[in-house]
Amino acid sequence: MGKIFVCNHPLIKHKITLLRNENTGTKDFRNITKEIAMLMGYEAFRELPLVLEPVKTPICETMAPVIEGKKIAVVPILRAGLGMVDGILSLVPAAKVGHIGLYRDEETRQPHGYYCKLPENIDERTAFILDPMLATGGSAVEAVSLVKQKGCTSIKFLCMIAAPEGVKTLSEAHPDIDIYIGNLDEKLNENAYIVPGLGDAGDRIFGTK
Repeated sequence: MGKIFVCNHPLIKHKITLLRNENTGTKDFRNITKEIAMLMGYEAFRELPLVLEPVKTPICETMAPVIEGKKIAVVPILRAGLGMVDGILSLVPAAKVGHIGLYRDEETRQPHGYYCKLPENIDERTAFILDPMLATGGSAVEAVSLVKQKGCTSIKFLCMIAAPEGVKTLSEAHPDIDIYIGNLDEKLNENAYIVPGLGDAGDRIFGTK
């Protein structure tokens, strides 16, 4: 069984509050998103198993810990998830990066895929799926399904803000994955936007409307 982890790091909470402010401009919003992703990455990487390997220091030979076996794949959901990629890569620069393109039908609110390009041997990697917002959960469910279809069995989903409805939908559809949340917000409104939320993350990251 996977787990649901709501981050309580004070810096994450502080920076999410900065993102919520409607007066936070594009440049600052983008930079803060990267910083939050990095902080959340620290939390998620705590669970990766370590093994000891020999290393020669300038002083002597010793056994030192390294991440065991599986390599890491970073998979942002386009386009807002791109804002979190650099934060994760600052921790694991050698990670491979895939992309999943989804858009939401404004009437049915159902996700539709238009692009999926994943790293080779994704089935041998731990995949970190990134999306700043977990609202209805439809896009997240579809993204995880696409990664699973390629044989990946070790999956972590990272989002900065989530609605309870989205967490429920994702965890019920994929109870075996870990979900990391920067802040669990109150609810979805009638337009399926997170309340209090921060607006459209993609528009605010890229300065579009």
